[in-house]
Amino acid sequence: MSGPLTGIKVLDLSRFIAGPFCAQMLGDMGAEVIKVERPGGEDARHHEPFYKGASVYTMIFNRNKRAITLSTRHKEARAILEKLVRRSDVLVENFRPGTLAEMGFGYERLHELNPRLVITSISGFGQTGPLAQRALFDAIAQAMSGLMSLTGKGEPTLTGTFIADYVAGLHGVIGTLLALHHREKTGEGQVVDVASLDAMFSCLSTYPSAAAMLDMTPQRFGSRDPLTGPANVFKARDGHIYLHAGTNPLFPRLCKAMGQPDLARDPRYADVRDRMKNIEALEPIVGAWVAGCTVEEAGAALTAEGIPWGPVNTIADVVASPQIAAREMMLDVEHPTLGTLKLPGIPVKLSATPGSVDKAPPLVGEDNDAVYGEVLGFSKEEIAKLRADGAI
Repeated sequence: MSGPLTGIKVLDLSRFIAGPFCAQMLGDMGAEVIKVERPGGEDARHHEPFYKGASVYTMIFNRNKRAITLSTRHKEARAILEKLVRRSDVLVENFRPGTLAEMGFGYERLHELNPRLVITSISGFGQTGPLAQRALFDAIAQAMSGLMSLTGKGEPTLTGTFIADYVAGLHGVIGTLLALHHREKTGEGQVVDVASLDAMFSCLSTYPSAAAMLDMTPQRFGSRDPLTGPANVFKARDGHIYLHAGTNPLFPRLCKAMGQPDLARDPRYADVRDRMKNIEALEPIVGAWVAGCTVEEAGAALTAEGIPWGPVNTIADVVASPQIAAREMMLDVEHPTLGTLKLPGIPVKLSATPGSVDKAPPLVGEDNDAVYGEVLGFSKEEIAKLRADGAI
C-alpha cells in the first residue's frame, strides 16, 4: 500500500455502510486496515445483489482491508482485541453507544491501552443526548433530519441511495484526519463522535436557519430548484434532461437557445424573483421546447450558450460514461477467487500522493493466518487451537 496515510494502522470493528465506508477510504489512501468480523462474516455478506455467490454490497465497502474473524464473546477475545488496540492508530466502530464499554473497551480502557489511539465512533444519534441509545438506520436519519420532508413532490420520499450512511462515513473520515493531525502535535488520541442525524442535519442548506429565525417551513418542489428558475427536469423526445438557467445572466442565453430571445424581455421573467413568482407559466414554455428536441439536440443548443445541463442518466448510462472512465471512477480489481470485479474508484484525486486500490475485498477470515501469525505473533499451533475452540 502507498498513499498519504501509509504507516497508519486502522482497526475496523464496524459493519454495514457508514463505518466500513469510513475505514475503506482510509485504506484507499494507504492506511493498513484490519477488519474484524464474527466467524462466518458480518450480516452484510448476506445482502443482495450477489456476484458469483458473493455480496456486491460487501465488496464496495471493504476493499483495501485485511479480514480476520473473531468471536467477541469468546474468553480469548478480550486479550486478542487488546493486542490489536495496542498496535493501532485508529479504531473505527459503529456500534450502539455503550456497546464497546459492555465488551470491556470503554474509552478509559482504550486510552489506558493506547493513549495515542483515535477512536472514531459513528452511530445513529451520537454518544450523547436523549436519543443516544436508540437504534437507527439510514432511512430513519433521512426521516428525522427533515431531508425526507424536502424530497419528492407528493408524499415524503427517500433518496435513491443510503445518503445518510455515506455522509456519516465521510464525516468520520474528516474527524479521523483532524484527530490524527492533533495527535501529530500533541501525541494524544481522542474520540471522534459522529452521528448520522447530525451529518444529515448539516446538509439541509438554508432550511434549519430559516425555520429557526423566520418560522419558514419549506415545501417539496420535486426536482425544481426552490431558489432560482427555470431549473428542473424536462422531457425530451428520447429521454430527460436537467437544465439550470435560473440566474439572471443565464436566462437570456436559454431564451436564445430556444429561439425565443424576446422572452428574456418579458417583465414576468425579468428577474429571479419575477421568474419564481411566475414559474408555473414559464416551465411549460421551456418544457415545450425541450419536448421538440432529442436529448442530444437540446444539449447541443444549451452547451453552445454555456448553460449547465445534463441528461438524466440511468446507472448503466453513467457506468459507461467516458467522463467516469477518464476520471477512473470505475476500476477493474482482480479478486483471487471471483476474477475481475468492477468497483467504484477513488473520488479524491491527490497530485503528489494519490490513493490506490491494491487489495480486493477480502473473503471471510481471509487474512487470519497472516494477521494472527505475522502481526500478533501467535504460533501455528495457537492459531489452530483458537480456530478449533471457535474463537476465530
